[in-house]
Amino acid sequence: MDTIRFSVIDTGIGISQENIEKLFQPFIQIDSALNRQYSGTGLGLSVVKKIIELHGGMSGVTSQEGAGSHFWFDLPCDNSLFKSTPKLSRDSPASTQETSNSPLTPCRILLAEDNLSNIKTISGYLAVKGYEVITAYNGEEAINMAKSEHPDLILMDIQMPKLDGLEAIKQIRQDSAVKDIPIIAITALAMHGDRKKCLTAGATDYLSKPIRLRQLTTMIEKILLNSTE
Repeated sequence: MDTIRFSVIDTGIGISQENIEKLFQPFIQIDSALNRQYSGTGLGLSVVKKIIELHGGMSGVTSQEGAGSHFWFDLPCDNSLFKSTPKLSRDSPASTQETSNSPLTPCRILLAEDNLSNIKTISGYLAVKGYEVITAYNGEEAINMAKSEHPDLILMDIQMPKLDGLEAIKQIRQDSAVKDIPIIAITALAMHGDRKKCLTAGATDYLSKPIRLRQLTTMIEKILLNSTE
């Protein structure tokens, strides 16, 4: 059986030969002073060593004080797993599969969300998938941007300042110019009946937080395809 080696190399403070012998012992720390610079329980490397040995492998370290350390471990490996696979011909069905990040339906999405972290995560993911994303930070902005930008789809957070998402959805549905835009309601509320509230307000579909991004893009594609049929 062949082996594969994993290595972690740093250029830090290094470890003396005397202390290297202690590294893989449980509850042992090189710096044991109460005001030590580095925290921890002294269990990490001993646990790693045990796990690697259970898998039939081995681990070790080489180090030089002031120059850095090289930690490594070897695991048994079936070398056949790394043999190259046959190249696909142009006529092969697998070679014609879509490999780009382009969405099935190119579109502009209005994201109505007041949490900057959520905005960054969702808009960044959708941008990578090929969507154009514009952002509104409250319900009032969402209504105004729906009218001015005419997005292909709206992601509407329910809990927002100035005007909440449910009221924003209701007002959009009352405007003949934008009433047919698909809206996915997004909310941290996951109580029984919340989905019904969103759909009753006029949402096309509903997602509860935390959002699974793959589920989101699947829902977007499904809604957009249905809206074009």
